[in-house]
Amino acid sequence: MGEATVRTLAGRTATPSPIEGSNAGSGVRPGPVHTRMDRLRTPRRPRLWFEILLVAVSYWTYSLIRNAVPEQRREAMRNADSVYDWEHRLGLAFEHGVNHAIDSVSWLIVGMNYYYATLHFIVTLGVLVWLYHWHPGRYAATRLVLLATTGVALLGYYLFPLAPPRLMAGGHFIDTVVAHHTWGSMASGNLANMSNQYAAMPSMHIGWSLWCGVTIATLARPVWAKALGLLYPTATLVVIVATANHFWLDAVGGVICLSFGFTLSGLWYGRLSYRLPRQVKAGGLKTA
Repeated sequence: MGEATVRTLAGRTATPSPIEGSNAGSGVRPGPVHTRMDRLRTPRRPRLWFEILLVAVSYWTYSLIRNAVPEQRREAMRNADSVYDWEHRLGLAFEHGVNHAIDSVSWLIVGMNYYYATLHFIVTLGVLVWLYHWHPGRYAATRLVLLATTGVALLGYYLFPLAPPRLMAGGHFIDTVVAHHTWGSMASGNLANMSNQYAAMPSMHIGWSLWCGVTIATLARPVWAKALGLLYPTATLVVIVATANHFWLDAVGGVICLSFGFTLSGLWYGRLSYRLPRQVKAGGLKTA
């Protein structure tokens, strides 16, 4: 006779222990066997204190490592020339025109300076809070996407130092923060010594804004909210180019990092984070 099996939450089968097998004729139904890995992969209600600590430590670690990457100026400049040359070959080297055109509209470029400096923090934290409150069952998996995206970006900063357009020698780009005397990028003006000047590839402004946009467009119900979700990364792309903080190819790097984040989260939880149940019970059991 074959051995009895039970099915775990993850859909795998396991052979019951001798004790469980001895209950077969006693009328006691054996419970499912949960491995530690099953428990880790099961969505649970997030704990507020842990999430605040995790986000704070993660961003502090990211900033520390990013700014600790050696500022290889010569290589960063050489890479910038190569990236811009490739864009010219593709016929898509439009950064210079956008930078100068929008800089001529003072109120618009000043607004973009503040946008660049603040919204990637504000909106990203806002989406995390929204997920925590309204989609707790999807929170951990979607947060993992963000953390994995940010973590893999550090490899880009280390392996491919890149000067932003505004620092290119002979590029004739306008550093809009300096030109308009606004508080903006940590890599411009008096704050430049607090940030790695040559960590432009990939663009986490794009990685984070696209994470926010996809999350809002997928999970929000009002059509206007979905539209804003799609508009946000699009506007961010215009901002990073207009302020000469990134090439558009840096944005492609951000998209690749985000794809890695979604892939890792999907492999860990067994499905796309947005397809997980919206709510979970305190013990981690799924509800609709």
